[in-house]
Amino acid sequence: MKMESRILPDPVRTERLNSSELRESFLVEGLFEPGEARLVYTTLDRMIVGSAVPTAEPIELIGCKELASQQFAQRREVGVINLGSPGSVEVDGQEFAMPSRGGLYIGRGAGQISFRSDELDDPALFYLVSFPAHRTYPTMPIGAEEAEVVKLGSPDGANRRTIRKYIHDGGVRSCQLVMGITSLAEGSVWNTMPAHTHPRRVEAYLYFDMGDDDVLFHYLGQPDQTRHLVVRNGQATLSPSWSIHCGCGTKSYSFAWAMGGENQKFDDMDAVTMEDLR
Repeated sequence: MKMESRILPDPVRTERLNSSELRESFLVEGLFEPGEARLVYTTLDRMIVGSAVPTAEPIELIGCKELASQQFAQRREVGVINLGSPGSVEVDGQEFAMPSRGGLYIGRGAGQISFRSDELDDPALFYLVSFPAHRTYPTMPIGAEEAEVVKLGSPDGANRRTIRKYIHDGGVRSCQLVMGITSLAEGSVWNTMPAHTHPRRVEAYLYFDMGDDDVLFHYLGQPDQTRHLVVRNGQATLSPSWSIHCGCGTKSYSFAWAMGGENQKFDDMDAVTMEDLR
């Protein structure tokens, strides 16, 4: 298990960063390496973003220096979505089947956590996000067909999209983690536009379902000081509470979103008008 610690810049310093420095701060690359778990421990409310791709051997989440704990989830909750072929997650001896797009919530206090792929030459791709938790909720699987579905956008806005809420206050309960998947319809390229901020929460986005030659422009920064990242398939972006977050791709795509903070209200956001964007 590889853990990187990431100290993110504040709004003032972000205005002065060049493209390479922006990528080093806000973009998570190198996820989904076969046979490895790769995690990034951030200063955004101590959110952890990462992946596990088990091949010949199962991959176990363990305690480490960054967490100062014997078990990974000793004081944390974890959300997992499988973006690859079928696999399974074992939590304290209980095995949960994880089909493609299947999800799992792991509650605070879980001990042993390990990931397996059904087919070693076509592994599962586990994406995970973790936040500190002050209470325990039951570990629960979430099927893609069980997620709450919301459809938004319009063809003329090039932003028709389907939102599937996996972990939220109206479904599988958590302490503060909210997690799901958004998929854009064919011909749509914009997400989360008009833009907004989440002053009471931090967020991460993992972009996928993109072709090798496709890119996405992820916008961040204060509304009057916007910046962008060029993002490719399987890469994640980190979104501070003060930053806008929206994106536009060369083709339609999907992204897994996760957030944590003061509340779990999906629509708790501060809208930014088009005229205020700079």
